[in-house]
Amino acid sequence: MKKTTPISASKQSLHYLLKPYNHNNNNNIINIIKPPTTTHLRRISTAPESTQFDEQLLSLPPQTLLKITRQFDTSNKALNFFNFIRQSPSVNQTPPPLSSIFQTVIELAVREQDYPSIVKIFNLSKELKIPITPNSAIRLINYFSRVKKVQDSVLVYDGLDTDCKDTNVRNIVVDLLLKSERFDDACHVLDEMLEPGAKFPVNETTLRIVFPVLLKQGWDNRTDGFVDLVPKFGVHGVFPDKVLLTQLVTKMCRSYRSDNAWGLLRELMKFGKVEAAPCNALISGLAKERDYKKIKLLLKEMKENDIKPDIVTYGMLVNHLCKARRVDEALDMVKRMKEEDNEISSSIKPDVILYNTLIDGLCKVGRQEEGLELMKQMQLEDNCVPTVITYNCLIDSFCKSGEIERAHELFDQMSSGGVDANVVTVNTLVDGMCRHGRISNAMEFFRKMQEEKGIKGNAVTYSMLITSFCGVNNIEKAMRLFVEMESVGSPDALAYYSLISGLTLAGRPDDANLIASKMKKAGFQMDLVTYNTLIGGFCRKKKLDKAVEILQDMEENGVKADGVTYNTLISYFSQNGDFETAHKFLKQMTNDGNAPTVVTYGTLIHAYCLAGNLDEALDIYEQMLKPSKVAPNTVIYNTLLECLCKLGRIDHAVSLMDEMLQKGVKPNTTTYNAMLKGLSSKNRLQEALKLMDQMTSQACNPDYVTLEILNGWLDAVGEIEKLKMFVQGYQVSSVASSSTT
Repeated sequence: MKKTTPISASKQSLHYLLKPYNHNNNNNIINIIKPPTTTHLRRISTAPESTQFDEQLLSLPPQTLLKITRQFDTSNKALNFFNFIRQSPSVNQTPPPLSSIFQTVIELAVREQDYPSIVKIFNLSKELKIPITPNSAIRLINYFSRVKKVQDSVLVYDGLDTDCKDTNVRNIVVDLLLKSERFDDACHVLDEMLEPGAKFPVNETTLRIVFPVLLKQGWDNRTDGFVDLVPKFGVHGVFPDKVLLTQLVTKMCRSYRSDNAWGLLRELMKFGKVEAAPCNALISGLAKERDYKKIKLLLKEMKENDIKPDIVTYGMLVNHLCKARRVDEALDMVKRMKEEDNEISSSIKPDVILYNTLIDGLCKVGRQEEGLELMKQMQLEDNCVPTVITYNCLIDSFCKSGEIERAHELFDQMSSGGVDANVVTVNTLVDGMCRHGRISNAMEFFRKMQEEKGIKGNAVTYSMLITSFCGVNNIEKAMRLFVEMESVGSPDALAYYSLISGLTLAGRPDDANLIASKMKKAGFQMDLVTYNTLIGGFCRKKKLDKAVEILQDMEENGVKADGVTYNTLISYFSQNGDFETAHKFLKQMTNDGNAPTVVTYGTLIHAYCLAGNLDEALDIYEQMLKPSKVAPNTVIYNTLLECLCKLGRIDHAVSLMDEMLQKGVKPNTTTYNAMLKGLSSKNRLQEALKLMDQMTSQACNPDYVTLEILNGWLDAVGEIEKLKMFVQGYQVSSVASSSTT
């Protein structure tokens, strides 16, 4: 007969077991946590104390066994204890809590983060057919997710009993699958959760997991599939709040899916869960597409679903209508908005932002007088106080129309009304005065604002003034303003560009280059236009070596030269007689992918003609006539004709002019003057008379040079009457010569 252990002895043994494992008398518990062996079992049967201890342990309540398991410091010890309990015969009618003990083993293993051990324990659960609880599943899935073993997480989920796949577990799996871009698998899990009457349906957490994917992912067919899921959440009473829904609609509209966004809102409208904010996002998208018919239809649907437009709705509509220059429609909309009974909604009081939008819209189309009246109306009817933005819109419009005095009146009204001007106000008036030639007044006004209002101005203010003073060649004033600008703040790129341009045009390229150096030190990149300005400035000063240095600096800074750059260099090097360098730049121009233009060839032809090298000029002309080359224009023909005539090669000049006419290039007065001068030098009167008739038929009016050439020549040969007829527009070549009558 088995001897019953006294209750007092059981309590004493339990107290002993729960002591720390480094206790001096822990031999029994050490034996317990070791895997049970044949030797150990034999010792239990022959050693009364050990047998009594094992029976005492196995007879403990399940909760006590769980408590013991949780006190092990490693999963390996806990697993050994599990195996001991599993393999030992029960001495109690209550079976030991093997499943719960095993969940504790899993918890310890996950805490240790030893991947091989965790896999081993997971496989053991399948081998022993010990079901994993939802909590253990969550621990395993999260662990495998952290170590990038997504498929292991899926295996854990797939191995769970259906009842263990609760909403929390499914949410974690959906989150993992979405982050791993396994959209099809995620949709499969979501479909199960979204089924009508699902045992474990979606909840708010599910929605918070799915929505970030909709907002972050690029749009494709799979993402559209997720959008289609959103209304299905509503069947389970789960709806996105207005912030999330607004973000989603905005994202869809930006991805040119406004129709999909509208379809989504229509589905959610059926549940009565749509507010004005997401509708505003859709209105914004439709307005950018300028689809005002759909906007009107959307407003109608909002009314049918009792979704009241708010002030933001109307503000957006008015803004987009004004940007589309449909100001009258915007005004009409605000009028209807203020009415009590209208087709869209109940009365909404317009705010100052809405009025500012309307006033700006009126000013943009040159209706500033109406804008001024609207400002008075906003004060009287709706008690809206104008802001600095209101005044800035009106002041800017009056300045642009040249009504500077009206702009100043508004500025004074603004100050007396207690509305403080800002730097935008100052810049608007300064710009207006500068644009209409009142630079001194602009400077005086700016100084007044600095002293009285404490508005110091910004880079825009100084840039406008510097540009204006450079424009009237007051470089010294511009330089002083630039120095002042450096003392109060960093100049912007526009200020540098303006000063570089002004100094260059004033014939001071070295000073302009010094400003360019400061610009680069300040961290600004010089652009192509600025480089071309400097190159042109040095070329005009005959500092061609310096121009080449600027070109090299330009290339080192990654700014590619264009046709203007090369044409400038080719022109001035050829004018300087350095045709070798000019042709070198012509070759470099072609190699850089810049095709020579008529300006390029014209520059070289003109330079060769000036140098008296007519044959080279004619060679370039012949190159132009080749296929795919540039067709010569009137200027090139005039240059060649003038040079030919000066050198007495009249027949060649006549032939070239005939070629010019055959190619459809229209002669001008300069062309005829060159030919008439050449013909007069050889006294070839009949040919000159034919040219005079040609001028008359082409309505090419003679100038004082023409008359000077013909007057002395025709008077000398007794044909002055023909000159009078020519001036009056009559044909002269067919008229009989006075000398023969």
